[in-house]
Amino acid sequence: MTDRLEIPDGLRWVEGTGAGRAWLAELPDRVAACVAHWSLRVGPPFPYAYASLAMPAELPDGTPAVLKLQYPDAESEHEATALARWSGAGAVRLLEHDPARRALMVERAVPGSPLHELAADAALDTMVALLPRLCVPAGPPFATLAEEAAGWAERMPGKWERANRPYERRLLDAALGFLADLVPSQGEQVLVNQDLHAGNVLRATREPWLVIDPKPLVGEREFAVAPVVRGAELGHSPAAVRHRLDRLSAELGLDRDRVRGWTIAQTLAWSIGEGAVFPAQVDVVRWLLDDPR
Repeated sequence: MTDRLEIPDGLRWVEGTGAGRAWLAELPDRVAACVAHWSLRVGPPFPYAYASLAMPAELPDGTPAVLKLQYPDAESEHEATALARWSGAGAVRLLEHDPARRALMVERAVPGSPLHELAADAALDTMVALLPRLCVPAGPPFATLAEEAAGWAERMPGKWERANRPYERRLLDAALGFLADLVPSQGEQVLVNQDLHAGNVLRATREPWLVIDPKPLVGEREFAVAPVVRGAELGHSPAAVRHRLDRLSAELGLDRDRVRGWTIAQTLAWSIGEGAVFPAQVDVVRWLLDDPR
């Protein structure tokens, strides 16, 4: 099975570094070791992967699961800890964890269709119900939003220059200004998820909807909704983005201005990746900066 392991196209970006190529070369052996250690039956990898290799698995008693081999980046380092902290409340359960191999086995959401298959407002209803359950008090070992934001502020100008200034300077200046204001004035510190969008919430049977693939931090609640506001899964237009901002801020009792500022800052920080610029994310920043409210 491992000799025929097919790597999803979305993971090919890691081939751009020596560490990434080494990780890809080791994947078949890591998968084989996990299969043997946990006595799994596994299927072909899920095709939509970017930061990890994930494949359907079955435990010896027939329980459906997902075997996940993470690319060793900082954002996913404490995914297993976050899943254990939630203990199945609104998120898939952590079944097994092998830190040395960066391997997780988690509950499989069945049938597993994504939240964005619902109408946008119905999907937002689900997000409003899920988020308070996920934003629980937390501390170490999770990285803090303040630490993450400091990295964005440090890297953004250089990435912008190397990408040949792909958007107007006012966007960069605004994002840096928001970070300077927001970081030192945060409210209660809770567990937040940098990548909570409508593609990472799946229909399930144990609960109607479960979150997968968290990228956890500890920060204020206003940051927790930024990925939902940003995400194109529930509509990509000025009206759709502002509607998500308004609904989530109002119904979750959040400071709208702070949600807007965090969304602008994180979205711009994530708009330039490994050798690529993501114009849709830049669109969101412009729309929020030009918000008439």
